[in-house]
Amino acid sequence: MAVLRIAVWIARFLGRSLTRVLLGPVCLGFLILHAEARIASKRYLARVLSHPPRTRDVLRHFFSFASTVLDRVYLLNDEAHRFDIAIHGGEIVEEILAQGGGCLLLGAHHGSFEVLRLVGRQQPNLTVSLAMYEETGRKIGAALNAINPHLAPSIIGLGTPAAMIEIRDCLDQGGFVGMLADRTLQTDSPTRVAFLGDEAAFPTGPARLASLLRPPVVLMVGLFQGGNLYEIHFERLAAGSAAKPDPAEIHALIARYAARLEHYCRTSPYNWFNFFDFWA
Repeated sequence: MAVLRIAVWIARFLGRSLTRVLLGPVCLGFLILHAEARIASKRYLARVLSHPPRTRDVLRHFFSFASTVLDRVYLLNDEAHRFDIAIHGGEIVEEILAQGGGCLLLGAHHGSFEVLRLVGRQQPNLTVSLAMYEETGRKIGAALNAINPHLAPSIIGLGTPAAMIEIRDCLDQGGFVGMLADRTLQTDSPTRVAFLGDEAAFPTGPARLASLLRPPVVLMVGLFQGGNLYEIHFERLAAGSAAKPDPAEIHALIARYAARLEHYCRTSPYNWFNFFDFWA
């Protein structure tokens, strides 16, 4: 934690422009020392680029990831003035808020989920909670505390009987619950759907939750487009209803999510940050 606090201090003391210069050597070292991540990046990029991936493409992939991690320091300290951010599909959020209901936001390890805070500031009545497993929640909470001790993020710990009640209560009160739905954990049973030319395993937990609680389901991606540019995209994946859970519907929702994630991987290929063999 001390190392993280020092890194945050450097980022804020030097500023974004100077700190970004330091990312180059860091990413180069990561490229040299982490063969598994390097191989996984090259295999993924081979699926989304129009040319065979080169070392500089992998380095760019790592640099995009490092850039979003750095920008997290500024986004979580309410320094939005540093960025040029375009929002697409913001009317979806406004419509759901106007109806007074909650929403399940499905994100991914794709771009920056932290830019969602900017939408929250534009919608003063919007409360966003993050649902994640306990160990991940502790790490995220510790990281957020290091970045900004005044943050009070609402993190719902999954894997306990109380989690479903907490999520339901948040949705019933008109809140948004965010989940990352592109990484299967040991406690979840995956299902395989088409993704970037092959079948890949996606978690069923988020879709099962949507099927049980029936909120509107919205895909959210915050794409890093280089420099200080970000694009936030919202897309409806399911309208929400009072129908009973249906296994076929759960599978269809996961397939829709994967298809739209594939779209954004192809349009912004350096934004997907799963550095392991996703298709294994």
